Amino acid sequence: MSRSTTEVARTLFSRALEQGGYFTAKQAREVGYAYPHIEYHESTGNFERIGHGLYRLTSLPPGEYDDLVRLSFWSRDRADRPQAVVSHDSALVLHELSELLPGKIHLTVPGTFRKAPPRGVVLHKATLSGSDIEERSGFRLTTPMRTLLDAAVSGVSQEELQKAVSEALRRGLVRKSKLGDVVRTDPRLLRLRQALEGVA
Repeated sequence: MSRSTTEVARTLFSRALEQGGYFTAKQAREVGYAYPHIEYHESTGNFERIGHGLYRLTSLPPGEYDDLVRLSFWSRDRADRPQAVVSHDSALVLHELSELLPGKIHLTVPGTFRKAPPRGVVLHKATLSGSDIEERSGFRLTTPMRTLLDAAVSGVSQEELQKAVSEALRRGLVRKSKLGDVVRTDPRLLRLRQALEGVA
């Protein structure tokens, strides 16, 4: 038995809602929209075409992190899975661990990632585990712990790193004992160990 038009629309709306209002043509087809239906809704203004195979529901207004959602979709692989994770300076700001305003968006992608970054985007290549990532609406973000580890080996100043560590500990985003265990076993994290030692 085929699904009703209302059920199909509701399923797509629910999917798009989890993704900042965005969806791919593949996702639309999976829930029951054929290409002519997608084209029809684009022509009537229900769907806005953003890029190749990428659409947005016009009934959902763009969110605060619309640029990050778009980059997540930009990074998707052939199986339609986003590869990019917001990280480094950008993650520090999103976790409210820094008041810096980075001039570029920092993303971590797998080592096999081959797309050239759009203007204003810095790509870092690394293998992230599931415990390094948290989900946001439409994009993924490194956890506070992973963000501090990345900041320690990037261009963040020691003063900013110290502030970030202090704030993360104060708000309970990371445990001091766990952070201490990590920095003691990795010589690359000397700056983070010094920042941790500087916390009262």
